[in-house]
Amino acid sequence: MTPEYPRNTSWQLKIIQVFVVLIVIVLGFFMITKLAASLASGISNESTAVVTIQEGLEVEFTVASGSTAAQIAVDLADAGVISDAGRFESAVRSAGAGNQLKAGDYLLTSGTDYEDLVAIIVQGPEQVEVRDVTVIEGLTIGEILESLSEQTGYTITQLAAPLLNGSVDSPYLPEEAPEGMDELVKWEGLLAPDTYEFRIDASPADILGRMADTLASRVDRMNWSTLEGLELDPYDGLIIASLIEKEAKLDEERPTIASVIVNRLEMGIALQIDATIIYALGENRGEVLREDLEVESPYNTYLYPGLPPTPIGGVRVASIEAAAAPEDTDYFYYVLIDRDGTHGFSETLEEHNRKKEEAKDAGVLTP
Repeated sequence: MTPEYPRNTSWQLKIIQVFVVLIVIVLGFFMITKLAASLASGISNESTAVVTIQEGLEVEFTVASGSTAAQIAVDLADAGVISDAGRFESAVRSAGAGNQLKAGDYLLTSGTDYEDLVAIIVQGPEQVEVRDVTVIEGLTIGEILESLSEQTGYTITQLAAPLLNGSVDSPYLPEEAPEGMDELVKWEGLLAPDTYEFRIDASPADILGRMADTLASRVDRMNWSTLEGLELDPYDGLIIASLIEKEAKLDEERPTIASVIVNRLEMGIALQIDATIIYALGENRGEVLREDLEVESPYNTYLYPGLPPTPIGGVRVASIEAAAAPEDTDYFYYVLIDRDGTHGFSETLEEHNRKKEEAKDAGVLTP
């Protein structure tokens, strides 16, 4: 017997299809909702995670321009100022201060009450009086301290103290001063000339420490491989830079003057740089006399071959760059040939002497 199937079942199939679609939609919605809740829970847990901090510490903290309360909260927790970023956000909402948090630099105390912390950032950073301090290139350490004394009101003794007692240090500080010379001479060339902005109450150690760090960073970022090939180290490069600083007036000539110094060092020829004589004499009389060339000093590059024992003054970045990357030349001599600072460079002594006579005839050099 052949079974008989019911006729007209299309409406039942349609009902089943609709039911299946509804189930799929509901399951999909449930899974998406669960995933979203999971992600939200993860974010919330991360932002409200409680961390352990040490209370009572002073922390320098910066609120970047445009930061949200949530970002500030996370940054405060990362800096160890607060233990719970979520509580800080709640305190901001309670104070209605979401749009009142001010960017700037703060000195905060870890463990401060959340409401007090919000009030501090709403008020804004403390307005600190500052001043500019300018140190020009080419000054000796003594001249730098005199300049700083005039600009800050500190005595030279107060300024020298952190350099002598170890409060301020430099990776390039020699272990000993040249024999018979003041300990401060070790600091020649190790304070970067520049214009700085300091708090009005900045201490001598603050001022000198920043200058020393600035100089060290400038030296550190140079590629000294050229000098290393000549068995010279970065401190030697700094000495060369100080010679360039005294000899060059035009930036474009600094690498060329560096080449003369390096060429003479490589050949073992005395540098014969007048600026080292002036340093050895301790004063600049406007000219170097023949008898001055006999002064007994390790800085006399007419008497002693090689570099002087320390830099002879502060140096600008351009001089450091020139010392690190001397021009590749065969020059061994240079002489001033124009009042604008232009030098004439020569490979031979004969050529050099001719240029010297021409400079004298032009009134650039004294006969």
